[in-house]
Parts: sequence; structure tokens; C-alpha cells
Amino acid sequence: MSSIIIDTSASRGVTELLRFLLESGKIDAAITMRNDPENNTYDLGLITDASNLDEAVPLIPVMTVNAGQALSSISISRKKIAVVLKPCELRAFVELVKREKGSLENLLTISYTCGGVFPLDTVITEQIEELLPKYKKIILNGEIPVNTRDTCRTCEHFIPMNADITVSVIGECKPGAGCVMYLNTEKAEDFAEDFAGERSDRKFDPSALKKTLDARLAEKEKLFASITKDGPGLDRLLDTFGKCVGCHGCSSVCPICYCLLCDFESANFDYNLPYFEEHLSRKGALRLPPDTIFFHLGRLTHMSFSCVGCGMCSDVCPVDIPVAAVFKKTGEKTAALFDYLPGRDVEESIPVMVYKEEEFPDIG
Repeated sequence: MSSIIIDTSASRGVTELLRFLLESGKIDAAITMRNDPENNTYDLGLITDASNLDEAVPLIPVMTVNAGQALSSISISRKKIAVVLKPCELRAFVELVKREKGSLENLLTISYTCGGVFPLDTVITEQIEELLPKYKKIILNGEIPVNTRDTCRTCEHFIPMNADITVSVIGECKPGAGCVMYLNTEKAEDFAEDFAGERSDRKFDPSALKKTLDARLAEKEKLFASITKDGPGLDRLLDTFGKCVGCHGCSSVCPICYCLLCDFESANFDYNLPYFEEHLSRKGALRLPPDTIFFHLGRLTHMSFSCVGCGMCSDVCPVDIPVAAVFKKTGEKTAALFDYLPGRDVEESIPVMVYKEEEFPDIG
């Protein structure tokens, strides 16, 4: 596979690639982040008219929705779509494809070495454009921006997996030196044919990002230690999830919570007078809404091994529960038992869908 050296910034280069693909008819639509400067807002846009790419900011460190989740319902169309995804979004979409909730067949996936995203409250309350120069300088040096999501600061999978095109942003893309797009698949070679830029046989070298990886692993140790600083057990579980208000926002924004009908949203968990009376007869008091901790335990049981650590759940929590950190830590331990990494390979079976006659004999 080859690479393309672009004599412009990475963001502009990706935008021009999308413009070329739309204008040449190689794709029917593009999906990328957009910015409305008048209202200072960002969103994930589905674009069919190349003139609307003037609003595109494909590499902006903002995630208003996990694009893997949004792509799920769109990808099953027969239209050819180029989509710009952060590495965790691409991994989330691969997990959905395994669950038959999406298709890679008609997609051109573009991803990049990711420096992390700003929390949504930062996006809402601050001028992101003013934060970008410092952010870019920090990630170019292989360091970690302190004002990004905690799951971003601790993410060790910031290099895209399975992307048709990888855009080098961290370390390699230096100001004034252009940027590099790595064409990883034959599909990418076909789509990028005739696109402007210097062709090269340069190969992506992940070892060049070891400084960033080491820094993030150190941050992950700190994060995991912080959520268990008072020890494990039921009391710690109650302290962590006890303030949940039952809004279910975390499951709504989670790309892996894909069920059309969630049991926790069904009549099974509506306020039930006999249920209340039975509990009140034993306890004399009952927390409302009920079963909030059971809700989080249920989610952990269903999908912790497929958590990609995007951080959307913590970002939307109105009472600041570190949902993402807990799921990230729990998910890594669960997945490790099966030597499984969510989103690594579309052909890799989800552990819960694999039956083995004998498994974990050492634990009985």
C-alpha cells in the first residue's frame, strides 16, 4: 500500500479529499464533523453537496455523538459513503457490524492518530478555536492535553485499526511540512486514485508514537487507582453509582447499547405498587427511582467486554458519575480473559457469542 503526502494541514487535506470524492462521483455522501461559526456549534454532518464541505472540520477534537453509533443505521444503504471516524468510533462501529447493526461494504473509512476530545461542557462554554493552537502543539510533542476526556487521556488505542485511510496527526504532521495519508487497503487506493498529492511508499510507523503510548498508560494507572482508592466491594459500588438519577443518558449515547427494546426501558421497570409494598414492608423506606445500581450492573454484564472507551457516557451524566472509567476498567479485565479487544477485527467473534464446552476450569 502507498501513502499520499499533502502540502497542507491534515484537516484541510481530509476536507479536500472528501471534496474530490464527492465531485468525482466516487462517493454519494460524506460524514464528518462540522462547525457553524455564527452560533459556535459543532455537529456530525451527512453531506451530499460538496459546497457544504466549507463547514467541515474533520479532525476537530469534539465528539457530540459517537459516529459509530450514528453510522449504524446509515451504512446499510447502498450509497457509497466516506466517513471520518475517531479510532474509538471506528472500533465501536466494527463491534456493531459484528452484531449485524451495520455494514462496511459501501464505506470508505478515514481515521487518524487521535489526541483526544474535549468534554462537552468545554465545547459548550468555551471557544474551541482558541484552545486548538495549544492542543495541537501538545499532541505534536507526543504529550497529553490535560483538558480532554479522562478516557482520552488514558486511551492506548489512539492509532486507528481497520481504517481504509489513516491520517497522521500526532508527531508526524508538523506545521509547514504537510501531512501524510496512509492508504491501507485496495479500496483506499481505488478511491484516492487521481487525488492531488505526492505519492510515496512511506509506511506508517507506530513505534514513533511510543512516547504518547507510555504517557497514556501512566495516566490509565492513575485513573484506575482513583476509582478504587477506597477499595472494592458493595460499599464502593453504592458510593459510585448511588447518586444515579435514572436518566439512562449513558445507555442512550453508548454505541454498544444497541438493543431496540431495552429491558430497563420496558414496563418491567415501571413503578410497581406491589413491588414497592413488598420492599417497604421489609425496609420501611425505598429509594426513588429504584434499581439504578442494578441498571449499571446490567449494562456492565451485557457489554463491558465491548466498551471502546469513547467517554460519551461520563460526558452526558448529569451527576458526574465516572461511568466511562468504571466501564473501561471492568471491560479491559473482562476482555482480557478472552484475549479480546473490541473493534480489533471484524472477523473476531464476540466472547458472549462463543460457546465452549469447557472454559475457565481453574475457577471451577
